[in-house]
Amino acid sequence: MPLVNHLKEYRARLNVNQQELGKMVGASRQTISLIERGDYSPSITLALKIAKVCEASVEDIFQLTSEDTDSKPIN
Repeated sequence: MPLVNHLKEYRARLNVNQQELGKMVGASRQTISLIERGDYSPSITLALKIAKVCEASVEDIFQLTSEDTDSKPIN
């Protein structure tokens, strides 16, 4: 099941760039970029750090989708 995310929107709310968010969560700018594009699924630890910095739940930022439902989030 693919993972979709709203990281770019949450990062914009924080008014930080990918480099700055990476520093805040202990990741590289490249990692943040890959996550935002959906090309990389973060570890549980990184997802929790991102959620904490964004003051959101992990589920608010990251959602599993079912491949057979045209990328609609699983409730």
